[in-house]
Amino acid sequence: MSTGAGTPARARVQFIGSGDAFGSGGRFQTCILFDADGRRILIDCGASSLVAMRALGIDPNSVDLIVLTHLHGDHCAGVPFLLLDAMAGARRKRPLRVVGPAGSVVHLQQLFGLLWPGSGGLRPRFDYRCDELPLAQASELDGVLVTPYAALHTPETSPTMVRVAFGGKVVAYSGDTEWSENIVRVADGADLLICECSAYERPLRTHMNYRTWQMHRARVNARAVVLTHMDGDMLAKAGEVPERCASDGLVIEL
Repeated sequence: MSTGAGTPARARVQFIGSGDAFGSGGRFQTCILFDADGRRILIDCGASSLVAMRALGIDPNSVDLIVLTHLHGDHCAGVPFLLLDAMAGARRKRPLRVVGPAGSVVHLQQLFGLLWPGSGGLRPRFDYRCDELPLAQASELDGVLVTPYAALHTPETSPTMVRVAFGGKVVAYSGDTEWSENIVRVADGADLLICECSAYERPLRTHMNYRTWQMHRARVNARAVVLTHMDGDMLAKAGEVPERCASDGLVIEL
């Protein structure tokens, strides 16, 4: 499976937000920055992401591509804030592309209108595109390969997990999901798998707990794993598990 061309001079992942929908542990909502070969890719962009980026000194205008896993607000509702900033605040010039699962285009348009009533006259003065990606196919986006796989989460959100390949590196992210065989597929040979782990042992519909992850861990072929999207119970256990657990601002060098 292709991982993109070339060997990056610099490749890293930074957790801009590592929290769940409820801000457990005072964490920002999901937003993951994949930096390679001078390109900046956001994987998910939760409602708090613009604030989190500012707190870490990351310029929102430096982002080239946003890849969304599904349409819950803690994973996509930061896009309207970032767009408003780009159009009315920072006066962005750099192109921006947003991609996501089925329904993303209309959902983000409606969300922008709901969050910013009366903003209908605002139009990007930069090249802006929003597209929906087919499942289980690698889509080439200006040199970045993005492959979404179906996830087991709230069906109305068009849930996916994603494999993002660029600059000779592959980052896989489970999105929000119960255990699924697609986690094995999306992680196969990846430099990093970021896997949601919402609870420690409490059963959760549409989410993973650590006990379930532990049962399947040996089947996951990724060079490194980081657990994220943790509730209070899982956060209390984070120092006891062998896997690395995400925190806001954490940087993983690839």
